[in-house]
Amino acid sequence: MNYPNGKKATKPTAINRSKNVLNTYGNRGMTLENEIVETNKFYLDTNIAVIHKKPTPIQVVQVDYPKRSAATIKEAYYRRPSTTDFNGLYKGRYVDFEAKETNNKTSLPFSNIHEHQVEHMRRVDQHGGICFFIIRFKPLNETFLLPIRPFIRAWDTEFDGKRKSLPYNFIKENGFEIPFRLQAKVDYIKVIEKVYINGGD
Repeated sequence: MNYPNGKKATKPTAINRSKNVLNTYGNRGMTLENEIVETNKFYLDTNIAVIHKKPTPIQVVQVDYPKRSAATIKEAYYRRPSTTDFNGLYKGRYVDFEAKETNNKTSLPFSNIHEHQVEHMRRVDQHGGICFFIIRFKPLNETFLLPIRPFIRAWDTEFDGKRKSLPYNFIKENGFEIPFRLQAKVDYIKVIEKVYINGGD
């Protein structure tokens, strides 16, 4: 087939196609949060779990109406501090977690985590809920589920000015790597099943 520039289209070779597949996996282009939302939809569609992203409550201050059929929010603010990103149910257990991703290879900065989030997660754990962080190290393309209890121990002992971040090695040793799957890109339910359901925590 000839195209407007007069050149014929060239078919990709087998090697090029394989590189494209690798690039698609290595640079998926979605944020961690979006991948979790997509994973949650798969869980819901297949009746595995009911877990949703929490809406962030905002107070709208100013709205612009460029035309009658459309409105644009010009100014708004958060009505109260948000707690965590996601919550829901799995096998009768309450699930509550926060998702964080970092461009740092060696640690997760504590500046990415807010004290009110930690206190909320502490209470969820105290009341028997399944509570954790999902943490992605983007340069390493590694994603971990870190249960809240080891995180709380580190937060309570280290967050006193001595440390400004949670080391990668700590997360790897105390957490569980989450597998990537085509339908469930962040298949954290597999880890929950292993750690909380079969593990009896």
